[in-house]
Amino acid sequence: MDRLLVMRSFVTVAKVGSFSGAAKVLGASGSLISRHVADLEKQLGVQLVNRTARSVSLTEPGVRYSGFAQRILDEIDAEDDNIAELHDRPEGPLSVICPKWIGSLDLGDAIAAFSVAHPKIAVRFELGGMSDRTYEFLDDGFDVAFHTRDPRDSNVRLKKIASLPFVLCAAESYLARHGALTSPNDLASHECLVHVNDPVWRIGHGHASTLHKIRNIAFLSNSYIALQKAAVHGRGIALIPHRPAYDDLMSGALRVLLPELGVPDRSLYAIYGPAQNTPRKVRVFLDFLTSWFAGNPIPAFHETAGAASPRGAQ
Repeated sequence: MDRLLVMRSFVTVAKVGSFSGAAKVLGASGSLISRHVADLEKQLGVQLVNRTARSVSLTEPGVRYSGFAQRILDEIDAEDDNIAELHDRPEGPLSVICPKWIGSLDLGDAIAAFSVAHPKIAVRFELGGMSDRTYEFLDDGFDVAFHTRDPRDSNVRLKKIASLPFVLCAAESYLARHGALTSPNDLASHECLVHVNDPVWRIGHGHASTLHKIRNIAFLSNSYIALQKAAVHGRGIALIPHRPAYDDLMSGALRVLLPELGVPDRSLYAIYGPAQNTPRKVRVFLDFLTSWFAGNPIPAFHETAGAASPRGAQ
């Protein structure tokens, strides 16, 4: 028999003075409450109550044990309330991990803004070191991980935070040497700047899009920032995130290629534990990031393309 369960039954009997009254309080039958008290007496080896036809009274050991059991149960109930309150309070440590390329972009700005807005949440934000197993971040002590692919894993929960626009671009100096890119198929004859995790480029949208495995790789990196710098220096054509490239596109240091086709956005997903009752600090964090990206958009693709490219290139 569950020791805490029988203790609670006994303490209730001691308060109300009868098995039937305790049964009403606890939502059980009088016979079950009586059995609980009898089991507790058997475990302790002493008689705790005097039973008569009309009432129940405590023996001397019963009085002493009733006080002890009440203190234990009160402490357990108080700690349960504290834990529940902590779970529902947006404070405490929050550990987040994501691939380096995502964290070094605007996600870092969003998380920094969150930390300022919620000073009672101590953020630990790590870049890189992620396993191929989607759920391993939980075993490593992290609350949230970010990906740009849907893991479709029942071991975790997933929330889409934002869409990350990408852009196909190159410097005018490169295009002057190698000629304009007039169709996606021309990529095969151009020097390309490729991310190690993105060797196949999708050009266009929906059913009209085409996939191109890049074979003529002039520069390979695990950093989109490095690829952007190489593109600005005229090394080749790059497929890079739009937001960090925005200033170079607006200044003309980079020119949008094939703007009439465009390239698909990448979805930014937050992945977190499978528990149905997600800690409030995690819910607050995810809601904040969703709002941050919605409230900090970059100009639409065609606006940047028009500002960054000569009219003849459109």
